[in-house]
Amino acid sequence: MWKIGKLWLTFSTLAAVLVILAAACEEEEEQATPTPEGTVTPAAAETPTAAAEVPGITDTEIILGADVPLAGTLGAVYATIPQATEAYFNYINETQGGVCGRKIVYKVEDNGQDPAKAMEAVRKLVEQDEVFAIVGSLGDAAHSATWDYLNENGVPDILVSAGSHMFGNDPEGHPWTIQMIPSNKIEGVFFGQYISENLPGKKVAILYSNVMQGYDHLEGVKEGLDPDKNEVVSEQSYELTAVSISSQVTNMKNAGAEVVTALTNPGFTSQAIKQADRLGWEVDWFISYINSDEMMFQFVSPELLDGAISFQAFKLAASTDDPAVAEHYRLMDDYGGPSPANFTIYAQTLAEVAVEALSRSCDNLTREGLLDALESIEDFHSDLFLDEVNVSFSDTDRTALQTGRMLRAVVEEGKGKWEYFGPLVEFR
Repeated sequence: MWKIGKLWLTFSTLAAVLVILAAACEEEEEQATPTPEGTVTPAAAETPTAAAEVPGITDTEIILGADVPLAGTLGAVYATIPQATEAYFNYINETQGGVCGRKIVYKVEDNGQDPAKAMEAVRKLVEQDEVFAIVGSLGDAAHSATWDYLNENGVPDILVSAGSHMFGNDPEGHPWTIQMIPSNKIEGVFFGQYISENLPGKKVAILYSNVMQGYDHLEGVKEGLDPDKNEVVSEQSYELTAVSISSQVTNMKNAGAEVVTALTNPGFTSQAIKQADRLGWEVDWFISYINSDEMMFQFVSPELLDGAISFQAFKLAASTDDPAVAEHYRLMDDYGGPSPANFTIYAQTLAEVAVEALSRSCDNLTREGLLDALESIEDFHSDLFLDEVNVSFSDTDRTALQTGRMLRAVVEEGKGKWEYFGPLVEFR
C-alpha cells in the first residue's frame, strides 16, 4: 500500500488546514441567498460567488476532475466516456461562456482500474490540482478505494460511473457521493422480473464477477425472479484477473441452464458467448448494460450475439435520424469528442446533469452549495434520454438512473444492432 513518512505527514497536515479553512469559508457563506428551485442559466450569474478559499474556483474557472481507466483493454472501451464529457464542457465554454461566468476545466487521471493507482490519482486531483469536485469517476474497484477519502474530506463525488449498489445506497455514511448509472442490483432485478414474466419454466444460471458489483447482480436477479416460475440451477463466479471463463460456461451448460444472466465486461461476455457456441449450447443471454454499445459487435459476431437482451435508458447512437442524436454527432465533431457511440451518448447526459447542478449553484458556489443544487434536481430530462426517462435526486435518493427499457441484439443484412422493445421498467 502507501508508505507513510514525514513528507506524507506534512501533506496530511496541509490538507487538514485546507479543509478547516474551507469549512470556515462555507460557514461564512451560509447567509448567502438560497439556491432557487429553478435552473440558473450561466448568463444569469452576474455576481458569481467570490472565489476566495473555495478549492477549484477562480474568478475565471471551475476546475473539475475524474479518475478513469485510460489505457489497456478497459481504456480502449471506456476512455471515450471522459473524452465525450469534456467535449460537452468545451461546447458549454465556447457557446455560453461556461457556467456561473466561469469556464469549466476538466482534469482526468488514469486509474488503471486499480485501487492503489486510483487513490494516487484522486489525491493528486484533490491535493495538488485542488479540484472543486470529482465528476464522473469510472470503475467499481477503483472507486471503492477513493470514496471514503472523498467523503471524509467533503469533496463532492458526483455522477459516479460505477455500478455497485453501495455507491448510491449510503446517503448517511457517504453523503458526498451520488451515482449516475443504474446499479447492477437494479439491473439484475429487471432481468429476473423479465425472465419470470416471459420465460417461465426455464432454468437459470447466473454468471458474475467475484467483486461487489457481481454480488449485487446475483442478489438482484434472485430478487427479481419468481421462484415458483424459474429455478436457479447454477451460480458461477470468476475473478477479474482470470484469463478464461470456459470452465464456468461448461458448468452452466452441464447444470441444464436454458437462460444465463451475466455481469461481465465486453471481453468476458464475448468469451462466454463464443464458448457456448463451441459447446453447441443454445441459451438465452441477458447481458449487462455495459455491453449494450455498437462496439460489442466488434468483440463477437452479430450472428452469435443475435437475440441477446440488455438494458439501457438512452437513445442509441445508431438513431442518427433523431435530432438529439444528430446534434450529439455535431458536438463530438466540433468540440474534440471521440467517434459517437452509445457510451458517448451516456457521457453527454452525465455532463448535462453536471452543468445543470453547477448552474443552480451560482449563488452559492461552494462544495456544499453544489451538493445542495444537485439534490434540488427533480425530473431532469436530457433530449438524449428515452422519452419516459428522467433523473431526480434528494438527500436520500442518490442514484440518477433507475428506469429504462430492455433492448435486444438483432441482425439486419449481416450487421448487428441494438433495438429497444417492451415497456419502461422502473426500480421500486
